[in-house]
Amino acid sequence: MMNPRTAYRETSVRGASAVRLVVLLYEQAIQDLTQAAQAMADNNIELRTNRINHALEVISRLQVTLDMERGGQVARNLLAFYEALRANLWKAQLQVSKQTLLQQITDLLALREAWSEVDRAESAGSAAKADASARAVANANPDERVPANWKA
Repeated sequence: MMNPRTAYRETSVRGASAVRLVVLLYEQAIQDLTQAAQAMADNNIELRTNRINHALEVISRLQVTLDMERGGQVARNLLAFYEALRANLWKAQLQVSKQTLLQQITDLLALREAWSEVDRAESAGSAAKADASARAVANANPDERVPANWKA
């Protein structure tokens, strides 16, 4: 018998727009990191590692879908954000830093909301709204809060 949550997610994914799929991936990464933070608090190393690793897989999926040619500066900003996020997740795992995990969740929530705006605009069928929302994603730029030495 299929888990109801899994069944719901599979139904949500079928027929979803590309933007909606991005939102769902953000939601999955947020859920993974929330579970990892709780596992960290519970000193459950196996669950923490499993959830962080899954979040890293989700981020990789987001990263490989970037269209650097058509996406321009927005794609470059997202690429830098994903690279910083990956580095910070490794740092959180190695240093067992719940605070670092919580900051990554906050950053993902901000970008998920921006992508949700694009999704709502697409659903409403308004090209002008979608264009404005795409600029919201570009301007969300949570990587400004990432320490300057993240590339090291």
